[in-house]
Amino acid sequence: MSDSDLETIRKQILAQYQSQHNDGDSKNQQAKEEQLKAQEDMKNGILAQILDQSARARLNTIMLSKPERGKMVENMLVQMARTGQICTKIGEKDLIGLLENVNNQTKSTTSVKFDRRRAALDSDDEDF
Repeated sequence: MSDSDLETIRKQILAQYQSQHNDGDSKNQQAKEEQLKAQEDMKNGILAQILDQSARARLNTIMLSKPERGKMVENMLVQMARTGQICTKIGEKDLIGLLENVNNQTKSTTSVKFDRRRAALDSDDEDF
């Protein structure tokens, strides 16, 4: 066998390996996409069961303005529904109360303390 024959065989084997590997990746990716879609459908179904139209509209508005906060509230509502904490439909007023509770819990106060005495000692008292 010559070098050119070996090179063509190597190319063919490499092409077969790459096609097999790519097919496996595309199947895994499709399975992941289907699983994500099923989870999203299940979440939407639960939200449709526990929220009335005005509360759902409010949640959609929150999703548009603050997507992170909206996802957090959605996940919290789904979790509450799964654990049985929500038995009836939630109205817009109840959702607003829930959002206020979430806002109060996530607020963090930051304070900066500046000690002037240390800052004053550093600059003028040094001898060269």
